[in-house]
Amino acid sequence: MAGSSMELGRARSLVVRTNPTDSPSSTALNKFKQQNLPACKPVLKPSCVITSFLVVVEIVDRYDSGCVPGAFRSNKVSFIKDTSLPKNCSRILKVRKHMKAPIYIYYQLDNYYQNHRRYVKSRSDQQLLHGLKSNKTSSCDPEEFNNGLPVVPCGLIAWSLFNDTYTFIRGTKELRINRTNIAWESDRDSKFGKHVYPHNFQNGTLIGGGKLDPHIPLSDQEDLIVWMRTAALPSFRKLYGRIEEDLEADDVIVVHLMNNYNTYSFGGKKKLVLSTSSWLGGRNDFLGVAYIFVGGSSIILSIVFLLLHMKNSRPCVDETLSSWSGKDLSS
Repeated sequence: MAGSSMELGRARSLVVRTNPTDSPSSTALNKFKQQNLPACKPVLKPSCVITSFLVVVEIVDRYDSGCVPGAFRSNKVSFIKDTSLPKNCSRILKVRKHMKAPIYIYYQLDNYYQNHRRYVKSRSDQQLLHGLKSNKTSSCDPEEFNNGLPVVPCGLIAWSLFNDTYTFIRGTKELRINRTNIAWESDRDSKFGKHVYPHNFQNGTLIGGGKLDPHIPLSDQEDLIVWMRTAALPSFRKLYGRIEEDLEADDVIVVHLMNNYNTYSFGGKKKLVLSTSSWLGGRNDFLGVAYIFVGGSSIILSIVFLLLHMKNSRPCVDETLSSWSGKDLSS
């Protein structure tokens, strides 16, 4: 009887008891706590995922090497640092498949370590939100002050702002690029002040990247907001804008760009990417490559352990000498 009472008590403790007088909100809360709410749990099959990614159309063009004049191919750093030399360049893109609007424009940087610890820390979130009212800028060193005056926005991240520009021509018509709403809404509203303006920015002898309009608040400078969200990997893409009209197959797009940004000093690469998206987002090969790498590594390790086992296998134990055999081993 005692055992039955204990089992009955346990069963009662697992039952979610709902009073008939409870309100619907209370009942829903009980279901939420017990994880009994109805939910949609789609099972993504490989065929569905592969099909969705096939819908995504991409055009990728590396231009950092092609936009350097032949006379400077052996010394690209001197070319990019010489402000007297023109940096304009033209590229031709061929559309292979129909691309449905919106078409996202990204710039891609390779071998660029935005995740370096010192680089990531070189910013002041309080200053980005409150401007000169904040004096918590010690983390921005060495881009904290310039000529004795504070820099807004301070730090290496803002100082190295990407500043290549792109113009797209189809036939005789320039394609309009929508450059609004390219940053996260939460960043615009909560992390960058609506009354904070650039101050003393890029006024030093060493210019890192792009300049900012001192008459536009930081919350509206979306190029900066996108750049300040640092990437976790050395190869990354950042959104530049959107083309709001379809591109047809066999269209020829002429890209006029300004090759301003210096990636030659550290062996980096620059690419221009045009991409559509599916309900799963854009194309990203990282997860697939990671799965293949982990699976391949597991297969190799299993083969190694199998060979080691075959070479150095342990002999089987004589069960007659075991303690559970019942044989008296003292004799």
